[in-house]
Amino acid sequence: MTTLHSVLDTGSADYHDNRSALLGKIAELDGEQAKALAGGGPKYTERHHKRGKLLARERIELLVDRDSPFLELSPLAAWGTDFPVGASVVTGIGVVEGVECLVVANDPTVRGGASNPWTLRKTFRANDIAFANRLPVVSLVESGGADLPSQAEIFIPGGRAFRDLTRLSAAGIPTVTAVFGNATAGGAYVPGMSDHVVMVKDRSKVFLGGPPLVKMATGEEAEDEALGGAHMHGTVSGLADYVAEDEVDAIRLTRRIVARLNWRKLGPEPKPVEEPLYGAEELLGLVPTDPRVPFDPREVIARIVDGSRFDEFKPGYGTSLVTGWADLHGYPVGILANARGVLFSEESQKATQFIQLANSADTPLLFLQNTTGYMVGARYEQGGIIKHGAMMINAVSNSRVPHLTVNLGASYGAGNYGMCGRAFDPRFLFTWPNAKSAVMGPVQLAGVLSIVARQAAAAKGQDYNEDHDAAMREMVEGQIEQQSLAPFLSGRLYDDGVIDPRDTRTVLGLCLSAVHSGPIKGAEGYGVFRM
Repeated sequence: MTTLHSVLDTGSADYHDNRSALLGKIAELDGEQAKALAGGGPKYTERHHKRGKLLARERIELLVDRDSPFLELSPLAAWGTDFPVGASVVTGIGVVEGVECLVVANDPTVRGGASNPWTLRKTFRANDIAFANRLPVVSLVESGGADLPSQAEIFIPGGRAFRDLTRLSAAGIPTVTAVFGNATAGGAYVPGMSDHVVMVKDRSKVFLGGPPLVKMATGEEAEDEALGGAHMHGTVSGLADYVAEDEVDAIRLTRRIVARLNWRKLGPEPKPVEEPLYGAEELLGLVPTDPRVPFDPREVIARIVDGSRFDEFKPGYGTSLVTGWADLHGYPVGILANARGVLFSEESQKATQFIQLANSADTPLLFLQNTTGYMVGARYEQGGIIKHGAMMINAVSNSRVPHLTVNLGASYGAGNYGMCGRAFDPRFLFTWPNAKSAVMGPVQLAGVLSIVARQAAAAKGQDYNEDHDAAMREMVEGQIEQQSLAPFLSGRLYDDGVIDPRDTRTVLGLCLSAVHSGPIKGAEGYGVFRM
C-alpha cells in the first residue's frame, strides 16, 4: 500500500485560524449537547435520585461492559424545536457481555419519559440501525407513554415502534427489555413485544391503562400492583420473565440474558489495527474557515486510516474526487472523498466504476463529503453531466455493501445524493461541527430568487423595487444559513450525530465493527446506466 505523506503546515497562520474557529464550533456544540445530558434539569434529576432510581445514562453505564465505549446516536434530536434537546430518550451502540447492542433508554426526568414526535423519530432511527446491522436491541424502559398534548403527531406513526420490535424478532435479532418504572399505554407494548423481559420488584408498573383510566372506562377500582406490578406479571400474567430485586439487579439480569444469546458476528474478522502516522489533533486546523476554500481530503484520510496507507484509484482522472482503498481499525474500506467541491462528468464516471468494484469485492464504502454539487453550465450540460451524475447516483442507490458517510464541510445540491446523503440510507452518517448542507448556498439561493423576481417584474412591465430586493435577499440568506447548520440538521435527525473531528477515526471504527455484525455482501445487479 502507498503511505500518504502530509504536507499540512501546522505552524501557519491559516492553520491556527482554522483550528481556533473549529474549536469555537466544538465549544458551541458541547453547550448544546450539555442540554441533552442535563435531562429534565437539576430539580427532576434530584427528585429521581431521591426515589432511589438511576438516570438513563447511569443505567447504560452499568449495562455496558466496563471501560468499553458507548457511541451515542442523535444526541441533538429535537434541537431548535419546542421539545427538549435529546427528545427524552438516549440511544446508542454499546458492548454488553462482548456483544454489540443497540440500546434505547427513556429519560424519566423529562416529562416522565413520555414520547414526543421527536422521541419517535429518534427511536425509529435506532431501530433501523439495529435492523440493518443485525444488532440485538436492549430497551431500558421508564415511560408514561405518549406526550398527550402532541398525541395527534404521535398516535398514528407510533404504531411503527411495535411493528419494528416484532420484525426484529422475526428476523432473528433479539429484543430485550428491562422495565424500571412506569410502562403505560403504548409503553406497555415494548415489553409485551420483546423476546426477553425483566421487571423490578415494587418499581415496575406495566399496564395498558392505569387506575384512573380503568376507573373512567369500567368503573373498576384497582391498585397499581394488581393492574401491572412486577410480582403480578411474574406470577400471574407471565409478562415478566425475570423479577429483579432492584435496578442494579435488573441490569445484572439483562446482561446475563445477552450473555446467553450465543450471538455471533457474520462479517469477516478485522486485520491487526495500526494507528495513523499523523495525529487526530491536526484535523482541527485542516478545514478553512471559508467553506468556499477547498482542502485536500487526503490530509483527512492520512489521519483516520490504518498506517496512513491509501491505494488511490485513478489518481490522474476526475481529480476533484479522490477514490481509493484503505483499512480502518482493521476493516477494509473503499473511500470516496471530494477534493475541490464540484463533481464533473469524469468524477461521476470514476465514482460509478469504483462503487461497482467495491461491491464486487464485498468492501464497505466511506463517503467523505465536501461538495457544492454537480457542475452546471452549457458546456457541461452538453457534455452529459445529467446522465453521468445519474449514473453515479444509480450506483450509490443500488450498491449493497455498507455505506458510512461523514460531512466534513459542505453538502449541497445533488452532490449530497451522489455522496450518499441521508436519503440514500447510509448505515451511519455523521457531521463535523463546521459542516453545512442545503439545496445550495445561502447567497446563491437568494440570488436565484432575486433573478426570478426581476424577470417576473420585467415580464409584467413593472419597476423592480431594489430596497425590497435587498431586504428579501438578507432575510433568505439568514434563513438558509440557519437551516444549513450542523445543529439544525442533526436536530431533525438528518445525521446520526455531530462529532468532534478528532473522534472521527474512533467513531468510524465503532461503526465498522457494528456493520460487521451482519454479512458483508455486494450488489449483484444495478439499474440501467445511461451511457
